[in-house]
Order: sequence, then structure tokens, then C-alpha cells
Amino acid sequence: MPPAYVKPYVRRGKNDAADAEAICEAVTRPSMRFVPTKSASQQAALSQHRVRDLLVRQRTMLINALRGHLGEFGIIGPAGRHRLGDLQRALWAADDVPALARVALQALISELHSLEQRIEALELAIVREHKTNVVSRRLATIPGIGPITATAITATIADPAVFKSGREFAAWIGLVPRQHSSGGKQKLGRISKQGDQYLRRLLTVGATAVMRRVSGKLDRLSVWVRELLGRRPFRLVSLALANKLARIAWAVMTKQEPYRTSPTAAAA
Repeated sequence: MPPAYVKPYVRRGKNDAADAEAICEAVTRPSMRFVPTKSASQQAALSQHRVRDLLVRQRTMLINALRGHLGEFGIIGPAGRHRLGDLQRALWAADDVPALARVALQALISELHSLEQRIEALELAIVREHKTNVVSRRLATIPGIGPITATAITATIADPAVFKSGREFAAWIGLVPRQHSSGGKQKLGRISKQGDQYLRRLLTVGATAVMRRVSGKLDRLSVWVRELLGRRPFRLVSLALANKLARIAWAVMTKQEPYRTSPTAAAA
């Protein structure tokens, strides 16, 4: 059981006896949630994702540091990780950068290249695992879900049947509005941001990628996104689409069928 769900049953104090009593009380509740046990292969797959995520964050830190130091010497390059080569060429071409600073900045560039190689090796291993997993390949048929997101969902969700519906799965990830309702009046706020932060970020990034390519498409999902963009801000629509992708992923895992694009009536 999640410790946060057991905590309300602790009446007073914090000791082993009070914790044991709270656990015995919580386990008898019919609405209690239980954490499913992951297999060793799922834990290994998640470790790959966690290490990759850590290296990606370190790469971002190094790029920001490199841009900041180069900016002090008047070297401003184009934004984007893939334009790192322009910054490196600008450093080599600059004559007014002191030798000490040039050595230090070159160390950052060398570390960035090393990180790129390690991240690429981990991504290749994740893709190989994706190709051997039937559930992961089914999830990859959903728009906005690639090998990284598909393997992350497969490794995190041991049994999709623990969720009663796709909405419950999306709520577990934290892609539903936070409620503060009272007296029969429903008041919805921003997304709760509870649950798995890694899956939430992957689904949101995938939804953003889908939204940038919906122009001219006539499938039902693309038409729904375009209509919603006409009424709501881009960021809000990306979260709504991430919620929908989570529901579709739960349906694909539960029904054990790949995602099928459904055209609109006009397109048909």
C-alpha cells in the first residue's frame, strides 16, 4: 500500500505499534489501493529510463552553462541542442577568448559529446527492448507515443486491470483537474500533478508533437485537436490531448489490440 494512503489511519504519535495498527486498519478498507509488484525485467527497464533521464538533465545543464560562459565573451549562438556545433565553431573562430577560458569551455564541450554517446547507447538499448515487447509495440501505434514512452508505460504498469477505466489511469498519472468542490458546486482547477511525473512529462511532450502536425489531417483525433485549439490555449489543449492519449493507452493495453485511426464522417 502507498504510505500516503496509510497515514490518515495513524491516530497519534509515530512508532512501530501505531504504524502496524494503521496498516491493519487500512488494509481492510474496500477502496484501498495496492501497489502491484513489478518483475525484475520491468525494474531493469525502468532503471534504463531513469538513467537516461538523469543524463538528459545533465546535458541540459551543461548546454546552459556553455551558453552562459560564451555569452560573457560576446559569443551568442542559435538556440537548440542540435546547434551546439555552431557554438563550438564560434569558440574556435573567436580570437579574443583567453586561453584559460578556452580550455575550460572545451572541457564542457568534450563532456557534452561524451554524454551524447551515452544517451544514444541507452536509447538504442531501449529501442531493442521495445521491438521484443508485444505490448510496447501496440502502444507505439498511438499517435504521440514512440518507443521511449511505450517502454516506460509497459515497465511502469504491471497490470492495466488495476485501473477501472482510462480516466482512472489518467488521474493516477496526474492529468486531471484538481477538484475543490463543496455544497454541490464543482470547482475545477489546474491539473493535480500527482502520480508518475515521468509518464506525465512523456505524454505531454508526445501530445505537443502531435499538435504540431494535425494540419490537414482528417482523422477524428486531429479534427478534435483542431476544434479545441480554436477555443482554448495551446498549453491547455496539450494537457487535454495527453489525458486522451493516456486513456487510449489504457484501452490498448486492456483490449490487447493496436490503435486504429478512425476517420471523421466527412472524410469517410
